[in-house]
Amino acid sequence: MHNIQLTLEYDGSRYQGWQRLGKDESKNTISNKILEILHKMTAENVELFCGARTEVGVHAYKQIVNFKTTSDMKSYEIKQYLNRYLPMDIAVLEVKEVPERFHSSLNAKSKTYLYRIAIGDVPSVFDRKYTYYSFKTPDITAMEQAALLLIGVHDFKNFSTVKKSKSTEKEIYDISIYYDLSEIQITICAKDFLHNMARMIIGTLLDIGLGKRKKECIEAIFSGAEVSSAPCDPKGLFLQEISYD
Repeated sequence: MHNIQLTLEYDGSRYQGWQRLGKDESKNTISNKILEILHKMTAENVELFCGARTEVGVHAYKQIVNFKTTSDMKSYEIKQYLNRYLPMDIAVLEVKEVPERFHSSLNAKSKTYLYRIAIGDVPSVFDRKYTYYSFKTPDITAMEQAALLLIGVHDFKNFSTVKKSKSTEKEIYDISIYYDLSEIQITICAKDFLHNMARMIIGTLLDIGLGKRKKECIEAIFSGAEVSSAPCDPKGLFLQEISYD
């Protein structure tokens, strides 16, 4: 049995996220497209594990997945086969065999999301599918001050749409905000994320930057005295990186 790791890049615009189960189950997902080709390639019903389950409309620069197979195909053959038959908005950047015990989700040490906000005088025709356009330039200092309140270990239940009853405590390692004359980029690095957690944090930070809320709302949301802002538009959100030992 071989444990195969794939590094993926994809445009999530037309998909229902990485995976869609339960009452909202859909076959139009990134994982399902890949599984269809893997079945065609190996004649096996493999199980596909991912480092981070990206949500509806969210993209990935570097998603990590793995599956186990009895196929003896070489790594370069798997890469060529997948890229030949996958739709053009999903690409396999790298294929390699990893130790049997490697699990792309359980072994992940951190996950980083990037959000792109366009602030130029005129919205770019070519970037419009991958950036959120803000007509008013947000106050970066206010956003940075609010971001400091989010770093560390907190209960992020109120910054998510999670419905599970188990622990909602997560640790954010870093939130960085970079900007120039045309774009603001927010990166959030955490051990793990709850459902819609990254989008709701970014939506709240953006509202603070636009003067719709004060930075003090962060503590109020943690305590349940206030609700978070609406999730940010997913088209500007990218899974940037997943780190492993």
